Formats: sequence, structure tokens, C-alpha cells
Amino acid sequence: MSPTKPKHRKPTLADQADRYKLYGQSVQEPDHEVAFFDQAYKEAYGSKPKLLREDFCGTFAVCCEWVKRGKQRQAIGVDLDPEPLNWGRAHNLAKLSGNQQQRVNLLQQDVRRTDKVKADVLAAQNFSFWIFKTRQDLLRYFKVAYANLSKRGILVADMMGGADCWLENNQDVRKVKSFKYIWDCVRFNPITHDCLFHIHFKFKDGSRLEEAFTYDWRFWTLPEVCELMREAGFRETKIYWEGEDEENWFATPTAPADACWLAYVVGVK
Repeated sequence: MSPTKPKHRKPTLADQADRYKLYGQSVQEPDHEVAFFDQAYKEAYGSKPKLLREDFCGTFAVCCEWVKRGKQRQAIGVDLDPEPLNWGRAHNLAKLSGNQQQRVNLLQQDVRRTDKVKADVLAAQNFSFWIFKTRQDLLRYFKVAYANLSKRGILVADMMGGADCWLENNQDVRKVKSFKYIWDCVRFNPITHDCLFHIHFKFKDGSRLEEAFTYDWRFWTLPEVCELMREAGFRETKIYWEGEDEENWFATPTAPADACWLAYVVGVK
């Protein structure tokens, strides 16, 4: 009697998923980011910026969108991890024209390194700088960011907050195209603001891509970030709050105590 052959399991949608593609579809909005950079720079200096530096750039989708917005625009993408950089080369950079590709420069290095080329806009998006958990480490990063900017430069960093963001085991579930994006607060320590978040994805066949991305951060606050930017040398900091249409951002000294909010901090050199 011959042994029974094992049945081959049909691959699930989670098995076939590309986590970077899913991230781009559910988290990133490069066109909105670039539009805001232009707005913030114009309000600071009355002109249009030409050179973008995207720290913690990952797959550098924002860099690619930036160079598409003008023939004189150049972008520098900086990230320590080769995996997202390589993914971006194959999927984002490859979609650009030859001329546009030449205007994107990728650096696989620590964002705390000072470079000769100085940017008009330096962006640290998706709360990426929260990886620095001490005041000393974050101040060091802001000082390097200041040094990597031109004389007429701005640092743009996004922030989130509100009581709902601190609730452990609280999941924000959103439908995106053919899948669900799940933002999961696993841990928040109110004494240290040490926190842990995961991104999961769920698909139509019921399969899940668990912990597709993990973030071990310090949950920084707006006053802390503004104070550290000014200590690093920025002459002014502005808080931009999200308008009702989710595309209109306005500078303001006060804001409502929403249960969950998003904001930009802009450091003006």
C-alpha cells in the first residue's frame, strides 16, 4: 500500500502579498506630501524649493513624486536598510523617465550623517524620527538635519496624538481597495512614552499578513519636538493642523483636543 500524498495547500492572498506595495497603497500619499512641502516652503520663504532630502525614505516614493513636479527638481533619499531601497528601485524609480531617474540620488546610510549637498526641504515622515528615544539622540538628529539644509531651508516632520492613539490593544481598521489595513497599538507606557505598534493586513479570503511592519518608538509630543528643533538651531517652528477636507493644512498656535489627530511640525532655518 503506497503512502498517501500530502495535499498541497493553495497559497493564500497573504502568502502572495507584497508588504511594500500594500504599505504604499494604505499609508503613503506622495502627491499630498509634496504639495504640503511646497506650501510650507512658500509660506516660509515666498518661493519654490528645488532640492528635497527624504530621511528614512524607505521605498522613496516621495522622492519620485518630487522630481516629477519640475525639471529642475532633485531629490536625495536616505535610508539605512537596503531592502526597501532595492524595492523602490525596482517599482518606483523604474516608473520614472530617464531624466527623472537621474535626478534621484539614493544614499544607504545613517540619517545622522552630515553631507555636502544641502537641501531646501528635509522631510522625516511617517513618525520615523520617533526611533530616537532619548532627548539627547533626537537633538543630535535635529542638529544634523539643520546642517543638511541650505540657508533657506525647512525641516518637515509629521506627528500624531490624542487619547485614542495611546490605548493598548486598540486597532484602527480601514478598508483599502481589496484589503484591510490594521494599525495596532500593542504597548504604550505613560511614564516613558515607550510604545510599540504593528501594521497588519487582512484579505478577502480571510488570510492575514501579521506584523508586516513593526515600530518600536518613543511617542513624542508637539511641545517636546518644537523645543528640540529650536535648541538645534531652527529660528522658528510652526504647527500645521489638518483641515476639514483632510488636504488643507493651516498653521495655528491652538488646536482642538481631538481623540486622534495628525499634524506637521515645520522647523524654519
